[in-house]
Amino acid sequence: MLSQEQIERIVADVVRQMQPQMENAPAPDTCFFEDMDACIDAAVRTQKAFVRVGMEKRRVIVEAMRKAAVENAESLAKAAFEETKYGSVAHKTAKCLLAAQKTPGVEDLETRAITGDEGLTLIFPAPFGVIGSITPSTNPVATVINNGIGMVAAGNTVVFAPHPAAKKCSAMAIEVLNKAAVAAGAPGPLLYAVKEPSVAASQRLMAHPAVRLLAVTGGEAIVSMAMKSGKKVIGAGPGNPPVIVDETANIERAAKDIVDGASFENNIPCIAEKETFVVKSVGNALVEGMVRSGAQLIDSAQAQKLLETVLIKKDSGYVINRAFVGRDAGYLLKSAGIPVQGEPKLVVTVTTKDHPFVTTEMLMPVMPVVFVEDVNEAIDCAVEAEHGNHHSAHMHSTNVENLSRASQALDTTIFVKNGPSYAGIGFGGEGFTTFTIATPTGEGLTSARTFTRTRRCTLRGALDML
Repeated sequence: MLSQEQIERIVADVVRQMQPQMENAPAPDTCFFEDMDACIDAAVRTQKAFVRVGMEKRRVIVEAMRKAAVENAESLAKAAFEETKYGSVAHKTAKCLLAAQKTPGVEDLETRAITGDEGLTLIFPAPFGVIGSITPSTNPVATVINNGIGMVAAGNTVVFAPHPAAKKCSAMAIEVLNKAAVAAGAPGPLLYAVKEPSVAASQRLMAHPAVRLLAVTGGEAIVSMAMKSGKKVIGAGPGNPPVIVDETANIERAAKDIVDGASFENNIPCIAEKETFVVKSVGNALVEGMVRSGAQLIDSAQAQKLLETVLIKKDSGYVINRAFVGRDAGYLLKSAGIPVQGEPKLVVTVTTKDHPFVTTEMLMPVMPVVFVEDVNEAIDCAVEAEHGNHHSAHMHSTNVENLSRASQALDTTIFVKNGPSYAGIGFGGEGFTTFTIATPTGEGLTSARTFTRTRRCTLRGALDML
């Protein structure tokens, strides 16, 4: 009978003998598999070939993926809307274009050189290999484009685990990007997925030893599950972003920005304004401005009817009724038996800081507005409503001290000043975009460099340049 040590030695010898065969194995000609293990094996084989194509070819491949995403943005948006019913085609198209055009690529990777008496050291970003990317139903296609470009730019292949409710549109996005990559010289498909996404498939993806990194853009439960995998995890967490308006703000502009930000994609983005705290001396003016900008104001009795329609009472409080997530304002009002005025972009109601609309992350175009005595109370209320997620927050003010105090108190990954929430991810604001905002694990706004590991190469006693 063989000892454990002998078994381990034999296995190591076999793996060593197989390694050249694995590295030279042809890349697969499909990106969709019945079995997660087969899917990951294909991604491993392709990545070994892909990492050898060189940086310039990688740049060409990434640019081809961008171009394909731009050309197919509207059709991908339509597919996502038809499958999930969340948001709108126009907004989804805008997100696809944003992801295609403002996701950092190969240019995001930087190599450092250190030279001195002892020689030369290079510190450079290297790929992890195969990344497991778990994507949500609320933002499926733009996340595939965003993560696909960033992870491939970093030299990785990706195995996606899309939310089952968005499997068709996610597969469509994967296919579009892969076709462009292969046409541009990729050794095979760079993005993979199983044909039938499931919890079991996601769990296997998290557990598979060949998956070196997990990027999870989804709910709190799936992020927590990934954190228990023992792997490095880049996790996007929940948010309930408040917006503060003080008496120094440009009220008309603030009203428009809040309506535009909170109604974008019917409020499903995790960065979107979810509740407003306004100094009461300008409160009525703000609400009136929001109505002029396309919101419909409802009274407290109507707000109660809406609450009973879109929220579900639990012992621990309220949870959202998933049937109303990402649906438009008119649909919500009609469902609650409230007369609809025109085509409202957002439902607004004046309420208290402990109202369920304030304390619950709604993911639908409902904006509770709370009047407060002064900016200090507004900041305190905002911190409480944000629930310590440290995700996103927004403020309208021309007082630098107030802006600074709020930013420090909230301590969020994204803080937008005097603009709609989506400016914080580069849409109408400066900077690159991302749809994986990793607050719990600390990476913040992810980009290509996030999906690399640092390697160091030292040459002793030469090329010191001295």
